[in-house]
Amino acid sequence: MLQLITKSSYSAFADQLIDMFRLRARVFKDRLEWSVIVADGMEKDQFDELAPVYILQRDRDEHVCGCVRLLPTTGPTMLRDTFPQLLHGTPMPCDARIWETSRFAIDAPTRQVFGAGGAAVLTYELFAGVVEFGLANNLTHIVTVTDARLERILRRSNWPLQRMGEAIQIGDTRAVAGLLDISSDVLTRLRSRGGLKGPVLWMPVSPTPSA
Repeated sequence: MLQLITKSSYSAFADQLIDMFRLRARVFKDRLEWSVIVADGMEKDQFDELAPVYILQRDRDEHVCGCVRLLPTTGPTMLRDTFPQLLHGTPMPCDARIWETSRFAIDAPTRQVFGAGGAAVLTYELFAGVVEFGLANNLTHIVTVTDARLERILRRSNWPLQRMGEAIQIGDTRAVAGLLDISSDVLTRLRSRGGLKGPVLWMPVSPTPSA
């Protein structure tokens, strides 16, 4: 299952959030060699100061192994404020029904289970979790900045990115911006291709303080 963590539960799940920031450092700094800032082994940026929603994926040992960050497009977003060149002059969405995802990362175990199209089941779970969040909050689309690799995975997962323009080389990454549909049909397709039996996302309840 996936954990949905909002600002109201940050303090209750502080350890999990620290694990997430460390995972992001491993993925984006160590593995992908992006120009991100890492301090104390954790990767954070200015968008983490805006009370985003996080979806966290946990492995069997309860360690965070995947994550994604969500912010409404009615406020600051990575696409609008960091990578506006990827819009190619297209107006940035500013709609309560459209949210942005960023910092999608999976630090998967060596042995993985794969679904249809060659995508890992862990990937399908995170995709499905984003769509479940979207449906629960009456969203119509997700807007995102991604790279060519993840764009291919989205296409093979039958959740294709609707490009907002051509890909641009940013550092060592071939980046592209686009929209993803949020619908019950999309969720059905993702669950089918990932072999998911039902909902994957849950809103954690803060632990009850011990007496």
